[in-house]
Amino acid sequence: MSTSQVHDAVREKYGEIARSVGKGGCCGPSSCGCGDPITSNLYSDSETNDLPADAVAVSLGCGNPTALIELLPGQTVLDLGSGGGIDVLLSAKRVGPSGKVYGLDMTDEMLALARENQRKAGANNVEFLKGTIEAIPLPDQSVDVIISNCVINLSEDKDAVLREAFRVLKPGGRFAVSDVVIRGAVPSEIRRSMELWVGCVAGALEEEEYAAKLKGAGFESVEVEPWRVYQIDDARAFLAESGIDVDQLAPQVDGKIASAFIRARRPEAKSCCGPTCCS
Repeated sequence: MSTSQVHDAVREKYGEIARSVGKGGCCGPSSCGCGDPITSNLYSDSETNDLPADAVAVSLGCGNPTALIELLPGQTVLDLGSGGGIDVLLSAKRVGPSGKVYGLDMTDEMLALARENQRKAGANNVEFLKGTIEAIPLPDQSVDVIISNCVINLSEDKDAVLREAFRVLKPGGRFAVSDVVIRGAVPSEIRRSMELWVGCVAGALEEEEYAAKLKGAGFESVEVEPWRVYQIDDARAFLAESGIDVDQLAPQVDGKIASAFIRARRPEAKSCCGPTCCS
């Protein structure tokens, strides 16, 4: 499955979801969306009461990355795969008018929806950028915090994503994302399914592999913390529309797919130790 194929599938899927907003139902096609066991009950009413309804309607993540990390006034935050903008708008409140929050997405329909939600929210410290998470359109060392919500698992080239995240973070900058992870071997049918890929399952990394890739990109203080582990009944829910044999596969994924909080840090800049800095 090539990167371009995955990008095209993701654009089609999430473009359809964005176009469906306000046309009945909850938020469009299912699989990683609309009250399924992965995306349900992630935000409190106190967080969402002041947000535009359309931002909440397309909150298609697997966690709440803004709850993972302290955000301070004046900081610059980047949300990888920002969708309808819910995590961007929540972050914007916390960094305040002296801060800045970028949302990065590659789907035109989602960007249009996010910018309309920004307008409704009156968030002047927000900017939505078009681009891919494998090639972030921001300068080196320009961001204090990177967040993301069930998006990195959609990428075919996760090493590129993590290298780019490391590049744009300032020394000491923090990486705090929600993502789906695998806990042990899962059937090959899951890995091959494009529907499950764009639905947040098929492209997920094993816990140890995720941590290893972060360390390989240069990060330190790496933590992968599963917090919602899916059982057979949950598996039936997110396999139901994939066109594969649910009765056969559901027992084989029992307890092996989880939503996780993933944290890491870019090391601080090295101090000088003489006429020239240490290598």
